[in-house]
Amino acid sequence: MDFLKSIAIAASGLRAQAGRMRVISENIANADSTAQQAGSDPFRRRIPTFRTEVDRALDARMVALGKLRPDPSEFRLKHEPGHPSADANGNVKYPNVNPVVDMTDMREAQRSYEANINVIGATRRMIQRTIDLLRA
Repeated sequence: MDFLKSIAIAASGLRAQAGRMRVISENIANADSTAQQAGSDPFRRRIPTFRTEVDRALDARMVALGKLRPDPSEFRLKHEPGHPSADANGNVKYPNVNPVVDMTDMREAQRSYEANINVIGATRRMIQRTIDLLRA
């Protein structure tokens, strides 16, 4: 039963990291978008959080993607008087997305995802070795 618990916990990590990568991808995709109307706010970067879930059937603590928090940092301002989204002063608000930070977060999420895949692979190999020993 512990083998199944290990795989289930790692699978929950896979789902959580996949969700994290989706949110980061959305941030990067909207890095240069502007507001729909002049003077309004553009896309605001979202920060993924994680929460603990308990699987009562396996008696295991799992991880899941939690609520998405808005990044409270300031928007980037550029002086572009001819832009359709410019305010009365000619400033255009751009999202508070820093592609370098989000790409770093993406790499971290990717490595965590790969670590969970490795746990599943190692557990499968242990199960197979156990079966092989019991056959002998």
